[in-house]
Amino acid sequence: MKGFFIGILFIIALGKVSFAQIEASSLKIDELTSQKKTKPIIVYGSDTCHYCIDTKSFLTDNKIDFIYYDVDVNLTMQREMLIKMQKAGKSLDNLSLPVVHKNDTLFMNSGDFDTFLKRLIN
Repeated sequence: MKGFFIGILFIIALGKVSFAQIEASSLKIDELTSQKKTKPIIVYGSDTCHYCIDTKSFLTDNKIDFIYYDVDVNLTMQREMLIKMQKAGKSLDNLSLPVVHKNDTLFMNSGDFDTFLKRLIN
C-alpha cells in the first residue's frame, strides 16, 4: 500500500515536471519570436554633437531600444557606418550626424530636427 502511494506521487511529480518543461520551452519560443520582430535602432553619432545627444535623450525618454556608437572614438563602427551609407547609395559629401539604421533603412538628420525625431518613432 505504501508503494502504491509512492508510485502515485512519483507519477504526479513526473507529470508536473514534464508540463513545466513544455510551458517553459513554449515561453522561450514566444520570447525569441518577439525579439526577432523588434530590432533595436542603431545610432551612429558623436558625443560632441548636440543633435546626437538630443537623439539619445529622445530615444531614452520614449523607451525605444537603441544601440549608440560614438564614431569619433570607435573607428570600427565609423567604418561600418560609412560602408552602410555607400551600400545604401547615400552621399558621403553631406554627411550629417546622427546617422540612424532602423528597419534596414539608413537616414540622417538633414533638415528639420523634429521631423527627424518623428522618423525614429514611426
